[in-house]
Amino acid sequence: MPKQSTKMSGLQCLASENIWFDKRCYDEAEKCFYEGANGPSTQAKTALQHKGSQLKRRHRNSSSHAGGDQELVSRMKSMELENQTLHKVVEEMRAALQKLESRVAGLEKSPAAVTCSKAAPVKQVKVENGDDDDDDVDLFGSDDDDEEAERIKQERLDAYAAKKSKKPTLIAKSSILLDVKPWDDETDMGKLEECVRSVQMDGLLWGASKLVPVGYGIKKLQINCVVEDDKVGTDILEEELTKFEDFIQSIDVAAFNKI
Repeated sequence: MPKQSTKMSGLQCLASENIWFDKRCYDEAEKCFYEGANGPSTQAKTALQHKGSQLKRRHRNSSSHAGGDQELVSRMKSMELENQTLHKVVEEMRAALQKLESRVAGLEKSPAAVTCSKAAPVKQVKVENGDDDDDDVDLFGSDDDDEEAERIKQERLDAYAAKKSKKPTLIAKSSILLDVKPWDDETDMGKLEECVRSVQMDGLLWGASKLVPVGYGIKKLQINCVVEDDKVGTDILEEELTKFEDFIQSIDVAAFNKI
């Protein structure tokens, strides 16, 4: 009977203790004790490294923000300097505009003075004797000056016209190469060339010539001439040459060049 009472009292003591409800705290305390004795665990090292990288990143971000702030401050200072310069330029322009407006206003108030300043100067005539007639005094100058100026102007115009008339004018000329074809191989080519050169006109100058074989014993006369474009044309030249129909069959322009 006394043993049973002692056993019941021990169970009651264990039931009254709260150690089993605080087991998690004791486990964490034991873990911390062993980690302190054997060094930090791998998970703790990883946590520390992660925390260190976060600190470095924060430091880097803070430095970059500081650099950006400095750049912003420098730009603001340069903009302030430019603003001051612009203000100065605007003030100068405003002052110049005010001076101009005041000057224009003064000119508008006194148009008679401007008209008088632009008028021709009046000749001053010194009167030695008060008894002279009024006809001898010419206050506004004589008409002789106008006549003299007109005469000088006309002389200059005449001299310019004479100089221009003496200047040689450019005459347009052309070099023409003609192919004069006979009827057959029995045509006298010497006589044919004489007929061609017998055509004489103002502005026409015959040049060198030669005989060029055509075929079947027939030769054509190739002759060069220089003409003035205003006086002689190819149509007139062909018309004059085709009059010698006994020797000339046809005429072609082989080459035409401006000189």
